[in-house]
Amino acid sequence: MTIAAATLERLKAVVGTGGFVEAGPDQDRYLREERGLFLGATPLVLRPTSTAQVAALVRICAETRTPVVPQGGNTGLVGGGVPSSDGSAVLISLGRMNRIRALAPDDNTITVEAGCVLTDIQAAAASVDRLFPVSLASEGSCQIGGNISTNAGGTNVLRYGNTRPQVLGLEVVLPDGQVWDGLRGLRKDNTGYDLKQLFIGAEGTLGIVTAAVLALCTRPATLETAFVAVPDLPAAITLLHRLQQATGERVSAFEVMSRFALDLVLRHIPNTTVPLAGRHPWHVLVEAGGDSTLRGALEQVLAAAIEDGTALDATIAESGAQAQAMWRLRETIPEAQKPEGGSIKHDVAVPLKDFPVLVARATDTIACVIPGVRPVVFGHLGDGNVHFNLTQPEGMAKDVFLARWGEVNRIVHGITHELHGSISAEHGLGQLKRDEITHFKSGVEMDLMRRVKAALDPDGIMNPGKVI
Repeated sequence: MTIAAATLERLKAVVGTGGFVEAGPDQDRYLREERGLFLGATPLVLRPTSTAQVAALVRICAETRTPVVPQGGNTGLVGGGVPSSDGSAVLISLGRMNRIRALAPDDNTITVEAGCVLTDIQAAAASVDRLFPVSLASEGSCQIGGNISTNAGGTNVLRYGNTRPQVLGLEVVLPDGQVWDGLRGLRKDNTGYDLKQLFIGAEGTLGIVTAAVLALCTRPATLETAFVAVPDLPAAITLLHRLQQATGERVSAFEVMSRFALDLVLRHIPNTTVPLAGRHPWHVLVEAGGDSTLRGALEQVLAAAIEDGTALDATIAESGAQAQAMWRLRETIPEAQKPEGGSIKHDVAVPLKDFPVLVARATDTIACVIPGVRPVVFGHLGDGNVHFNLTQPEGMAKDVFLARWGEVNRIVHGITHELHGSISAEHGLGQLKRDEITHFKSGVEMDLMRRVKAALDPDGIMNPGKVI
């Protein structure tokens, strides 16, 4: 499908000079997915500055049946914000809609536009001694509209939940160009369907989120970070439960890393060191927030765990710089994989008790299929979410290894499904898992999703080819 020149001119007129980017090298950053799996094309990137402009753009697209791809910071990993390669859609980038509309510490809310970068929201909350708890490795560039549209997870889900429970109200441009103003900051509103939930996690397939009312939390008086070596994953789970019981559920992050994952960081990321002596098979990074009694509670639990063998060694950060160095070990694992060649990724979740089972079964099965494959295991153990990534065997060509992506996914996703898990814990479906999900969701579930899509977007113009 080719978009008519007259339609493109009408769209450009809405946003004005400086509000669009035509085909050429200046579009590259909008069209390439982070891992290079998807490369799109579009005749026009549109950069509106207001909800009224977004609505006007969508009305023109609805009238002309022009497909629309909404995009935030383009930090996603499943191609959800990248247009197809045929150039049949326009892309609407929300980055210029980045105002904080209201900050209400008495109500513990903040109202923001979709293009606000996550760290800016965190900073605004901190300025009034509040916390916005969503935290991701990409928080310096991802935008809240994208976080909402993908129901982003991250490192604080264990204590605070993912993005969904942080959203109190939304403003959304619907596929026909109407604006739904649901910007209410109420904790209780029991007046029918909770419409905002339709758009959280929908990846822009049902409408474009333009603003949100977000819930803020009390900032912990102190934040403690510990780095712990454990003999195996069951021991890590035991340690988690002990820490939660001892701290009154104040553990906000409990991240796991395999030894090979850490070895890659030490090999490829400058100025990194493991703050423990010796080599250990597994490590966990613990973060907890509370009052002045918290550190003592952590020390007691860790000392007892070392004494009975649940932990092998542990250290608690003595400064913010030490805590940041510990977090750097965890957050740079994806970057450290790149110099090693091809990597086949998985973002899956299972019930916590089955986390060790998943890792063991997937590791053994894939080793039989691809001898020499090197698993890079890390993730959010506290909420059952593992990034089970596989680095190519030494000596195998990258393209040969990556050609096995679908085969390997089916194995890992199959084991995940058998354990009553999810094949996408926090990254979404996008293009990457759009067809894969049909093997694991029931016919009833898929039918319900299609019926919702058809009801809200009967012409199928909103982010086509994604999710369903």
